[in-house]
Amino acid sequence: MGNRIIIIDDEQDFLDSLGRGLFNAGYMDVRTERDPVKAATFFKQGQTWDMALIDISMPDMDGMELLEIIKSHSPDTECIMVTAVNDARMAVACLKKGAYDYLVKPVSREDLLLRIGHAEEKKRLLDILELKRAGGILELTNIKAFERIITRSPRIQTILKEAELHADSNVPVLITGESGTGKELLARAIHLASPRAKNPFIPVNMASLSNGLFDDDFFGHVRGAFTGAGKEHTGYLDRANHGTLFLDEIGILPIDLQGKLLRVLQEGEFAKLGSSRMQKVDLRFIAATNENLDALLKRGRFRKDLFYRLKGAQLHLPPLRERPDDIPLLIDSFVADLPGDFKERRIEDKAVSMLTAYDYPGNIRELRSILHAAANLAQGRPIAPGHLSDSVRTRKQASGSAPLSCGTAVSLSENEKAHILNIYRQTAENKSRTARLLGISINTLRRKLESYAVG
Repeated sequence: MGNRIIIIDDEQDFLDSLGRGLFNAGYMDVRTERDPVKAATFFKQGQTWDMALIDISMPDMDGMELLEIIKSHSPDTECIMVTAVNDARMAVACLKKGAYDYLVKPVSREDLLLRIGHAEEKKRLLDILELKRAGGILELTNIKAFERIITRSPRIQTILKEAELHADSNVPVLITGESGTGKELLARAIHLASPRAKNPFIPVNMASLSNGLFDDDFFGHVRGAFTGAGKEHTGYLDRANHGTLFLDEIGILPIDLQGKLLRVLQEGEFAKLGSSRMQKVDLRFIAATNENLDALLKRGRFRKDLFYRLKGAQLHLPPLRERPDDIPLLIDSFVADLPGDFKERRIEDKAVSMLTAYDYPGNIRELRSILHAAANLAQGRPIAPGHLSDSVRTRKQASGSAPLSCGTAVSLSENEKAHILNIYRQTAENKSRTARLLGISINTLRRKLESYAVG
């Protein structure tokens, strides 16, 4: 974990025990110090720690005096006082001097980790509040975790910093935004920036689940749980243990299945099909939706208790049309990554201008699909305006103007239809290839074509 912790106590055995316990819990940067005067000097010299565990009764300098020195030189350090005496007046005095919490020896590992977790959550919330108040851009500390998210938009950069601050906690995150805005990419970045980065990230598209298979998919089953269950099956919860479970399209999960998910969120345990044994699971939940969950709540289609459990923190990704400065960056990145024989990896300026002016109903996913289709038509030559889809060449909705081909505005659904049919024609009505270029499932493509009375 990223937080730096210093433990100050004159008992070496206690220091060793706490230091070992924190290291085993994932805290990699823990310092122990027996001499409170020396510890005070560290802070006076400008050294800082995110958290300090301070014994109250020590020779040469007591914990209360050390607490005052730490808070005067490093006010952002959260201090937890530790004492062998359970004295309510002493506890109140510590809190008045700026301590976050007060623990009585012997300190259990579970209680210590819980109190540290609460202190970390307080720091995280204060950092987020400060970020919003400042209105500026704070640099990311874990740049590598977010490197796949391409942006120069101050709005997106602020969202990324907020995501990084959330990443270090275990709080569930709800990511909202239109389809194709990069919600899964952000979820993966949060995972990579978290202490769980070395453990699994398991994405689950809730649209692919059916009522009959939900229990088996999520909880798994033991051998003999039902006819045909010849061997044990590991569900998503087991596979994501100690990692992150990403629940995409959470808004379409049937309400009768939402209660089953809520229990896992609340209790952190489940039983496999065919077994009465409850097993604990340690994972982080990140959910995403392009639907309005508030509207679903009002219509009784989404459980209020599940909503508030999932919404520990909420991040909203704006559509691509609201971040036009990012479009040229994304074009450069996607063109550089184009597969096949596209050797020159180049796009004409006129084509870039058209793409920048377009109002992407399918967002970033649509931009990538448009470039893939254009590269197929270019056959190794630079992408020119003529290689772009009709929807791009005949409309400039991002700039607020009406379509060039007519004097009336075109709805997003009509725009989407035009783009899908254009790609469908370019692939000679090959559904698999069309779905791949559009970045959607073949079942989704079939449903859309049926609604257009095509295919």
